[in-house]
Amino acid sequence: MTDPRDYNLDLSSLKKEEKPDSSPPATRPYLSVLFACCKVYTRLYRDPTGQNYTGHCPKCARPVKFKVGEGGTSARQFVVE
Repeated sequence: MTDPRDYNLDLSSLKKEEKPDSSPPATRPYLSVLFACCKVYTRLYRDPTGQNYTGHCPKCARPVKFKVGEGGTSARQFVVE
């Protein structure tokens, strides 16, 4: 039986991984935020500078910004009213 596809994929040049990495994948820090205005939940991820968590409501686009710094809170869940 012949192959009707007009291409062949050669994977022989790919190197097999010698030893699997047992460490868990790195996770990005985030805050869990409930926007009371539209009753929707979203995650806000830390910006590349590591100074803020910024985002907006997925429905009405209301902006929100949480600053990272000393004297803050260790809470990870917030309600924006």
